Amino acid sequence: MGRREYGQECSLACALDAVGERWSLLIVRELSLGPLRFSELARSVGGAPSDVLTKRLRELEQHGIVVRRELAPPAGGTAYELTALGRGLERSMFELARWGMELQTVDDVVGLLPSSLPNALRVILRPPPSASFALGLRGGGQSCTLRARDGWIEGVRGPLSEVDLTLTGSPIEVLAAIVVGPTAIPAVEIEGDETLLDELRTMIVIPSHLREEATARFAQPVGQG
Repeated sequence: MGRREYGQECSLACALDAVGERWSLLIVRELSLGPLRFSELARSVGGAPSDVLTKRLRELEQHGIVVRRELAPPAGGTAYELTALGRGLERSMFELARWGMELQTVDDVVGLLPSSLPNALRVILRPPPSASFALGLRGGGQSCTLRARDGWIEGVRGPLSEVDLTLTGSPIEVLAAIVVGPTAIPAVEIEGDETLLDELRTMIVIPSHLREEATARFAQPVGQG
């Protein structure tokens, strides 16, 4: 069966022809944090059959959204990464994710994977243009650095360096520590400038029902609930 396309001159239809198939935008989501090997991408995307993932990557390559490159020693091997055209999808992708929060409950994000935490924070945090910070995240054997500048947050997967604040914990714990407050989530390890945590809380933009659910669930005195 051939690839389905809308065959319309509308630019939205053209965009959906390129990234509207199942798994395509999730591939872009994972590669927005840096290059990944096929096996790493398969784990991060979660649930995509290998043959389907291979097909989607091939289609994204054909559209100039993704490119393969050889990793330098000592890593070696082949990885996939976003092109400049692919990176142009990030802002639209996050706006779509923000719209999607209207359809979520707190229960939907309790099992969030460690690999998904950085982009979850990039979705809920909207820093002002004047904000400049580097936030380190650790958990589940993974680490990532989020850097804010000019109202935008970039994410880089890998070892932390020169960060202002590091949060270590499970994704739901870290999210709750930022949204509700760290005193309610003692399991989260906090290293560095704790005043940044208060600043981050002022940058959160989430639907009121999610904030209310999170507060009801996590904002309790330690030892209760």
